[in-house]
Amino acid sequence: MDITAGFMRQKKYHNRRFRYRAASVLLAAVLFCCRGSVVSAAGGSGTDGTAREELQLYAQAAVLMDADSGRVLYGKNESEILPMASTTKIMTCIIALEYGDMDGLAEVSSYAAGMPKVRLGVSPGERYRLGDLLYSLMLESHNDSAVVIAEAVGGSVEGFAGMMNRKAAELGCKDTYFITPNGLDAAEDGGRIHSTTAADLARIMAYCVTDSPAKDRFLEITRTMSYDFCDADGARSFHCDNHNAFLGMMEEALSGKTGFTNNAGYCYVGAVESGDRIFTVALLACGWPDHKTYKWSDMKTLAQYGMERYAYRDIYEPQRFREIPVADGIDGRTQEPYAQAFVRVEADDGGVRSLPYLLCEEDAVEIRVRVPDALRAPVACGEQVGAVEYYLNGSLVETYPVVTVQGAEEKTCEWICRYVLRRFLP
Repeated sequence: MDITAGFMRQKKYHNRRFRYRAASVLLAAVLFCCRGSVVSAAGGSGTDGTAREELQLYAQAAVLMDADSGRVLYGKNESEILPMASTTKIMTCIIALEYGDMDGLAEVSSYAAGMPKVRLGVSPGERYRLGDLLYSLMLESHNDSAVVIAEAVGGSVEGFAGMMNRKAAELGCKDTYFITPNGLDAAEDGGRIHSTTAADLARIMAYCVTDSPAKDRFLEITRTMSYDFCDADGARSFHCDNHNAFLGMMEEALSGKTGFTNNAGYCYVGAVESGDRIFTVALLACGWPDHKTYKWSDMKTLAQYGMERYAYRDIYEPQRFREIPVADGIDGRTQEPYAQAFVRVEADDGGVRSLPYLLCEEDAVEIRVRVPDALRAPVACGEQVGAVEYYLNGSLVETYPVVTVQGAEEKTCEWICRYVLRRFLP
């Protein structure tokens, strides 16, 4: 009996010793396997678009822009800073519409009444409905009306110019500086002049006709062919005719504003709509007397160039990703220390399944998918690990993050020890 009991104790000891040895071997193997590295995908280079056709334009600076994206489709000296004359008034109008009371009354100051031609002919002390003055501003381009509007909405011409410059900055117009609400040539003591670029001016027009909360009212005013109104007391009446001749030159014409000063020359900013496409065009220094019609020639040339060459194309492509291995990660399916952990990832595009862009045949689209070959634990669910990038002619136009849709905890020594004890020491 004692011999049998001793044999059983010895057998139990050897079994326990074998289990400890097995656990030690497994622990060493798991710790060895836990070693990992993270390898990231390498980036690529951009692709340049084919050179655009050279157009014969009179303007010193010109831009054709896709109003939806703000992309310059054709440019000539588009970043050259130049005076812009009464094209200024599109900003005056949109600021008044967004911040002013259209039914409120604006009183005429002596300064406003003293503006040079072209003017409505208001007198100091007279009052006008602000909404009526916007027709005087945009149809006839009256300089005195612009100042009455500025003083009513901004408190002063200087205060209103500050509002104009802040709006320009919000729109990304870094090379635009407003001093007056009417566009008359002006300069400050520091040397800065009332000025913009063709690219900035086209961007401001794009905002007015597509993005501004007051866009419908802006279009209604600038497309009105004639308008009649009186002062607040009914003592004087006025008639305004729209001087934007381009509205009758192309059926696609949507809106626009002319301008002229001695320094600026003839200028124009306009918008055309063709199907689902809206283009804006800005022309600066487009001739001096007697070349008033040059701007219409350039406007037609650029508008037709855009309509003939550009169409919307959906550049979105759904992406499928392989599962990414996670070094030092706990496999969520097996919970075994020797199993390789993986996580699934997807592009977080916010549910977007379409990415339309206005393109021509020469435009080159490239999609770059940047995801790592491996990750290191711990990995959280929803963690960004890469990106899907859309490039147009080498320039990044859209990007979506690639995120994990599940996590992976870290396979620590503590976790492995708990596993071994749980598995081999019941």
